Amino acid sequence: MSRIDESKQFVPVRIAVLTVSDTRSLDEDRSGQVLVERLTAAGHVLADRRIVRDERDEIAAQLRAWVADAEVDVIISTGGTGLTGRDVTVEAHRDVYEKEIEAFSIVFTMVSMKKIGTSAVQSRATGGVAGGTYLFALPGSPGACKDAWDEILAPQLDYRHRPCNFVEIMPRLDEHLRRK
Repeated sequence: MSRIDESKQFVPVRIAVLTVSDTRSLDEDRSGQVLVERLTAAGHVLADRRIVRDERDEIAAQLRAWVADAEVDVIISTGGTGLTGRDVTVEAHRDVYEKEIEAFSIVFTMVSMKKIGTSAVQSRATGGVAGGTYLFALPGSPGACKDAWDEILAPQLDYRHRPCNFVEIMPRLDEHLRRK
């Protein structure tokens, strides 16, 4: 069973939050605000926060810019993971990923099933890695952001979480780029 090893020191990570929306401003961005509040309350650092339109190229460009930024360890986007024609966040993420974290989608669906039942099938939440940076795409609802943070990301982004966590393998995420 998972647990926090209190003998280990907490390691804050730098997290960028991206809201994908054609209509929201920062003042109206409840989902992005949920993520900012939770990540800072956990002791992590908000590296940056932006809003981009539901345009695949714009989303991918912002993701790539943050992947290239040494001051960003993790990117969490919210919005654009549904099934409609304007929902292109997942495709933009996959344009950037070097490796997809397939189990993230599965675990997110399991968490969502407990809250919203079979409506969970309408989400295409995803996770991946690129350039040594973790990327996660969450639905645009505040409830989905709370669930993903509280039940998946908070434990996995805590170095003290056992039996394993995302933070402890961060130094090795880009080892393939350093090989000669």
